[in-house]
Amino acid sequence: MTVARSGKTPLVVVGDALLDRDLSGTADRLAPDAPVPVVTEQGRRARPGGAALAACLAAADGRDVTLITGMGDDPASEELRRLLDGRVRVIGLPLSGALSEKTRVLAQGRPVVRLDRGDGRARGATDEARETVRSAPAVLVSDYGRGAADALRDILAGHPPVVWDPHPRGGPPVPGTRLVTPARSEARTFAEAAGPPDSGGAPGSDLRAVAREAAALVRHWGATSVAVTMGTHGALLSYGDHPLLVPAPAAHHGDPCGAGDRFAATAAGQLADGTLVGEAVEAAVVAASGFVAAGGAGAVPDEAAPGSEARPRPPGEDGADAAPDPRTVIDRVRAAGGTVVAAGGCFDLLHAGHVGLLQTARRIGDCLVVCANSDASVRRRKGKGRPVNPLADRVRVLLALGCVDAVAVFDEDTPERLLTDLRPDIWVKGGDYTGADLPEAALLQEWGGQAVLLPYLDGRSSTTLMTRAAEGAR
Repeated sequence: MTVARSGKTPLVVVGDALLDRDLSGTADRLAPDAPVPVVTEQGRRARPGGAALAACLAAADGRDVTLITGMGDDPASEELRRLLDGRVRVIGLPLSGALSEKTRVLAQGRPVVRLDRGDGRARGATDEARETVRSAPAVLVSDYGRGAADALRDILAGHPPVVWDPHPRGGPPVPGTRLVTPARSEARTFAEAAGPPDSGGAPGSDLRAVAREAAALVRHWGATSVAVTMGTHGALLSYGDHPLLVPAPAAHHGDPCGAGDRFAATAAGQLADGTLVGEAVEAAVVAASGFVAAGGAGAVPDEAAPGSEARPRPPGEDGADAAPDPRTVIDRVRAAGGTVVAAGGCFDLLHAGHVGLLQTARRIGDCLVVCANSDASVRRRKGKGRPVNPLADRVRVLLALGCVDAVAVFDEDTPERLLTDLRPDIWVKGGDYTGADLPEAALLQEWGGQAVLLPYLDGRSSTTLMTRAAEGAR
């Protein structure tokens, strides 16, 4: 098997690339001539969409990625080529018409309307594309119903993809595909088109309906497995019999645009590396959930960010689960004109005082970033035997709270350096502190921020919990 320099298996993505545009701004009034919001533009951005987004996400995971897609000579195709340059290798298929473009108008980070144009379709395969698929160690089909998968269907049938992300306007996945990843609404549409439900399928919960549909699609398509993605509910994986439900680690209600591409790209990469299907789906659910929490497709960097080593260290570097990048969350909120709130602490044994503080802090603004002491920092501050819970566990518990959007870690005794990098609008501490205990207050004034104290539940502390536990043990 071919292996990339990163140690990860290269991936070939076959599908329909789109050019996505986001026009972002704020809306605080309705137009006088119609009941529609007036959006004051603050920025616009073009980015890869469709199969091109899936390819870029797989490349961002450290893979060598080749994208086979319809490309023309129209301005949209030329702009997309520029966006993909240096990120993925592109093999173009002849395109009839102009490349499809999708423009979203967003107010406060929420879509208001979408404008579509371009109806180009891939109209055939090239010898280079055929040979690339034939020799690929792993293939992901990202079908957006614009002909690329159909143009290479004969080759794909002889070399079934590891993942096929289908579209109602596209053709069915080829038999032998290892994992097919329809969204919930798509699975229903595909199952209805495949024929009436099994005679034994009595009416029941929505989850039961998803299970029946997934099992029917496994048989109808001749696929090894089908994973139906269900947004904040995770995914249901079926091999045709008893399904596996993979819940999402948290219910994030951010921008879901591109979450399906993140799911498919992660699952394909995992399967390419030899991971079992169930484990690949679990990883894909976690990745898609974190992707939405971090801002969705609109927050994907245009390229690998230079100097990223100077950014706040992601929690995963100390062994914690992959989590939303604090800088990405902050950039998304700021682009929408929102308020960034930060809170800090060890959060060694999470208790009601911590939870109340964090819930109140989140209500102050539009995102909450928790600045957590590293294990070494906790040890220096609290002494031998602390922390009780290592950083990985502390971060996981914090991110399980619906009020926490991201966690950043600092190694120093105080978070001043991290705060200088994040530059939150508001810094909160519990009411058991005094102004003299808040050296961060003067720091925040440098960029117009404000430090505030919030009420704190008396008698709640990690030390108190540890003392009670020790007394109980005796």
